[in-house]
Amino acid sequence: MADATTAARARIDRALAELERKILELKARPVSAPAIADDDLFAPRVGNGADAARVAELEAAGREASQALARAAAAVREVLDRDDLTEDDDETESEAG
Repeated sequence: MADATTAARARIDRALAELERKILELKARPVSAPAIADDDLFAPRVGNGADAARVAELEAAGREASQALARAAAAVREVLDRDDLTEDDDETESEAG
C-alpha cells in the first residue's frame, strides 16, 4: 500500500511541477505575444471548413438517431399498452366466468 501511495504522490508532485512551470511561462510572456496552443484547455478550437462540415454532419446524425430512438420508444410503449389492455380483458373474463 505504501508503494502505491508513494507512486501516487510522485505523480501528483510531477503534475504540480508541470503546472507551476506552465504558469511561470505564461506569466513571463508579454501580453502582445501570440497565444500558446494549450494555454486554455476549454477554449473553442479554431478549425478549418472541413472540421465544421464534419461537426455539422455528426450533429445531424445525432438528431436523426435521437428521432429514431424516440419513434422506437413510442412503438414499444404502444405494444406494452396493448399487452396491458389484453391482460386486463383476460382477467375480467376469468373473474366473470
